[in-house]
Parts: sequence; C-alpha cells; structure tokens
Amino acid sequence: MGLKGLITDIQRFSLHDGPGIRTTVFFKGCNLNCAWCHNPETINPKPELLYYESQCLGCLHCIPVCPAGAQRAVDGQHRFERDRCIACGRCAAVCYPGAAVLAGREVSAQAVLEEILQDRAYYQRSGGGVTLSGGEVLVQKDFAREILALCREQGVPTAIETNLCATWEDLQTVLPLTDLLLLDVKHWDAAEHRRWTGADNRLIHENLRHLAQVQVPLIIRTPVIPGVNDSEPVIARIAECLAGLPNLLYYELLRFNPLGENKYRALGRENPFQGAAWLPEATMECLARAAEGYGIRVKRD
Repeated sequence: MGLKGLITDIQRFSLHDGPGIRTTVFFKGCNLNCAWCHNPETINPKPELLYYESQCLGCLHCIPVCPAGAQRAVDGQHRFERDRCIACGRCAAVCYPGAAVLAGREVSAQAVLEEILQDRAYYQRSGGGVTLSGGEVLVQKDFAREILALCREQGVPTAIETNLCATWEDLQTVLPLTDLLLLDVKHWDAAEHRRWTGADNRLIHENLRHLAQVQVPLIIRTPVIPGVNDSEPVIARIAECLAGLPNLLYYELLRFNPLGENKYRALGRENPFQGAAWLPEATMECLARAAEGYGIRVKRD
C-alpha cells in the first residue's frame, strides 16, 4: 500500500486553498503552536478524540466499546473522562450523532490519491487541484512527497500550505513536485513570533530568501489576529520584506476567525482567544492599504 501518514480530514470542493476547485488534505501534527489556531485538532502529531457534549443523545452505545473506561454511565447519564481516553476511535465509530469524533487516521498515499481523483473533472474545468495543508505538511515530508508524486503522475496540479518553519533541505524534498506554495507569515518580529507561536522565525526568513531564487509561484498570507498583528506597522513590515520576491502572486490578509472555539472545548483545552470578535472591516482596509504601499498586490478574505 506504500507509505502511510496521519491526516485529520480530506475536504473536497474547497475554494480557499488555492485557485479553482480543490481537494484539501489536512495533515496531523504541527511544529508551531499558534495561540489562535482555528484547527487545534491538527497540532498534536497523535490521534485525539474531540467530544462535543451538546451532540450527545445519551444512547450509551459508546460505553461497551471503550477499552479504557473513558466513556461511562453515572446515574444513567453519559460521562466522558478524557484522562482515561487512549484515542482508539472505537466510540467515534458507533457515535451516530457525532458527539465523539476522532481527529487523526492513518492512511496510505495511494488511498489519498484515490479520493483526490474523484474530482479530477472539477480541477480541469476550474483550474484547481490538490492542496496539502495541516497542521504542517513538512512534519510528514516523506508522506507529502509521495502524495505529490502520485498527483504529478496523474496530471493533478499541486499546492502546499506551509508555515516554512523547516530546514531548506526539508522543503527541497517536496518543492520539485509542487506547482504552488501558500505560505503563512504570522509576524516578522522574532520575539513576537516566538511569543505567539512557540517557535523562532529564523528558518522562515531564510527560506523566503531561498524561495526568491526559484520559479515556484508564491501566495503569502497573514492571519490577522486581534492584539497580535492587527496594526499597520506590523503588516507594513511584513509587506516591505515580501516586496522583493519576484515570484509572489499576491499577499493575502486573513481576518481572524473565531469559529474554532467549539473545537477547543471538544478537545478539553483552553482557548486563549475565547470571546475575541471579528476585526472591523475598516481595520482590514487600513491594513491592506499599508501593505499596498510597498507595491505588492493585496487580497483580503
């Protein structure tokens, strides 16, 4: 069956991860821990169980299949004890209302390709293709390379979404098989980047310099987060540093999305941005103008 990897989802008919109609494959595991992550289930490199208590119907079908005793009945009412959970996924398999959802399943590159090819006609008509996303794709670089190679053999256009927090050697393992790179640049300041993502951004800066010498088209995106990088000086600094990239198609500002809050609850984690609101349209307009001042094309979601 070939090389296997861990994914959380394969999303078909995606319109936000590159041009045209795309299939997006979400990899499990990330080397950053962004405080605002709207897909927190992709950070941990191991399978995890999300439990949506409001979805539970109290049928108790999960209890007899749970080998760890994490699913229990107390006075006839369902209780989930996360500290006992081993993320085997057996409860999720019998939870028809979707209260228990396993994030992380092992699949082969060939199995991923077979699902990708189901929408080949849409890629051809719309100029779309497949996008590998995450988590962080380069955490599973060999698995990613195999999927990309299979797609290349089938003539399916490929894209990778990456935070660039990897060695140039790792990036080079997938670059020859990639038609488009979608790069996230969260903050240019090293201390602020470390504060909010848990990692230094030195490799990101180095990789951007290397990418200026290759022919792969780039779309660079910044998630605009309240209190983190939602100021004109911060966005202007990023835009200034991107202006010299000859293969930059455009710079995209992604407005903070609070819709992932329920995932934090389902994972039993604290959400540092609980209750944070959408940024005003006027703020996004000002940030876009600040970036455009450096002569680059700017988009907003």
